[in-house]
Amino acid sequence: MKPSTLLMMSACLFSGAATLQQANAAIALDRTRVVFDGGAKSVSLNVSNQNQQLPYLAQGWIEDEQGNKISDPLVVLPPVQRIEAGKPSQVKIQALPGAKQLPQDRETLFYFNLREIPPKSDKPNTLQIALQTRVKLFYRPHAIMQDVEALTKPWQEKLTLTKQGDRYTVNNPTPYYVTLVDASSQKNGKSAPGFEPFMVPPLGSASLSVSAAALGSAPVLTYINDYGGRPQLTFHCAGNGCQAVAENHRS
Repeated sequence: MKPSTLLMMSACLFSGAATLQQANAAIALDRTRVVFDGGAKSVSLNVSNQNQQLPYLAQGWIEDEQGNKISDPLVVLPPVQRIEAGKPSQVKIQALPGAKQLPQDRETLFYFNLREIPPKSDKPNTLQIALQTRVKLFYRPHAIMQDVEALTKPWQEKLTLTKQGDRYTVNNPTPYYVTLVDASSQKNGKSAPGFEPFMVPPLGSASLSVSAAALGSAPVLTYINDYGGRPQLTFHCAGNGCQAVAENHRS
C-alpha cells in the first residue's frame, strides 16, 4: 500500500495569485512500511533529498494506533535533520526500555511520520507545499519474529472467512497484522465494487465492506507482505466457511 501523504501549506498572499513551488516531494523514504524486530535496539531507514538545488529539513516522529504523537516506547533520532540537495541520509527508530512492556505475543501497530520542511522562499507571493509521508510501523516481538523466519509459507494463508448474512468476516488466528488491499471473485480479476482496504488485527477479525455475492464461491483477497508486495489469496468455500488455498512456494 502506498504511504499516505499529507499536504502542509503555507502562503503569503499580498496581491494577485501566488506562485506555486515545491509541488513534488523532496524528501523520499526507502520503504512503504517498517517492521521493528523486538530483539533489536533500533532500525535504520534510508531517506534522501530528491531536490537537486535546495537543502531540506526532514522531521520524523511516531504516532500510536490512534494517531497520537508519542515519545515512548519508540523514538525517532534525530527528530529533525538537514539533508543537503541531492544527498542521502538515515533516520533511526530507537526502542526505549518501555518497549519491553508491549505485548510480546503479538504485533503492536504504530505509524512513522516523515515531514519535509522546505527552505524559506525569498520571493513574495509564494505558496509553498511540503509533503508528509506516513507509513505503518509494526513492532514485532523477537519471539514471533523468529517464528516468521521459520515459516515455509506466508502466515496470511492461515486466514479464514466466515459468512455472516451477506458479508464475509475475515478471521486472523496469527499474531501479525494483515493488510488487505483488494477483493475480487477471481484471481487477477476486477476489484469488487465498494471494496475498501482495511487491516485485520492479530488474533482478531474484521468484516469485508462488499457483499459475499460480489465475491462468488472462490473469493480472492490481496494482501501486502513485509516487502510491500501484493500476493493474492484464493479461498475455497464450503457452507459458511472458507479456507485459503495453499500456493506453491519456493524453498
